[in-house]
Amino acid sequence: MRLTTIGTGTAAPSAARVNAGHLIEAGGVRLLLDCGSGVVHRMAALGLPWAEITHVALTHFHADHTSDLATLMVAWRHGQLPPRAAKVTLLGPPGTAALVARMAAALWKELETPGYPVEIVELPPGEGVDLAPEVRLSALKVPHTDESVAYSVEYGGRRVVYTGDTAYHPPLAEWASACDVLLCECSLPAAMAVPVHLTPEECGMLAAIARPRTLVLTHLYPPVERVDVRGIVAVRYHGEVVVASDGWSTEIEDARCWS
Repeated sequence: MRLTTIGTGTAAPSAARVNAGHLIEAGGVRLLLDCGSGVVHRMAALGLPWAEITHVALTHFHADHTSDLATLMVAWRHGQLPPRAAKVTLLGPPGTAALVARMAAALWKELETPGYPVEIVELPPGEGVDLAPEVRLSALKVPHTDESVAYSVEYGGRRVVYTGDTAYHPPLAEWASACDVLLCECSLPAAMAVPVHLTPEECGMLAAIARPRTLVLTHLYPPVERVDVRGIVAVRYHGEVVVASDGWSTEIEDARCWS
């Protein structure tokens, strides 16, 4: 299983970081987690297989996590020859189908029937779905917006948990317990803390409960990059910490290779 952090930024425009988007490749599945502004062109710049994505899963409906979905779907039809023929599955919390309908009305009337098969799966928090044999996506409600969820992706005895946007939430840490990678938002320094995002201190507290093999921090507003993120996290969590950049990737070895 391979994780690539495509977009590690936020609503704050940045020359180095586009909006939220992360790619997981596992067992024939190419799963894009969120699709904010800049993600599609960043995939092209990184040489990632944007044309071969099989699934897109949205954590919530804010623009910095969804606004490039229409761009991607148009690119599959009009940005390549031959146009896409393979089915794509769009996943998200309840309300995802209505979001796509609103995008179609505002941006491209064919978005709901783009010329290739589109399946929309609304995944209620607390439930999971098999994306392919041995690849399972599960959702957990997190405190950010009414619909916000975190995701767990499991394959080959390995597990990646992506928080999406969230406030500090111990049940999320418990749900993520002993995962291989905790891909965690780290939005703002403590001096600028808000109730619906995490500070480095809170990331460390979550990781101390979850005990992931690797803590990967994303969704970074510029002010948080002016503090010692790793040092602050290390006070509470003593494992490996990565402050992700656009294009960072890691290969998570199949646990079955060691059984």
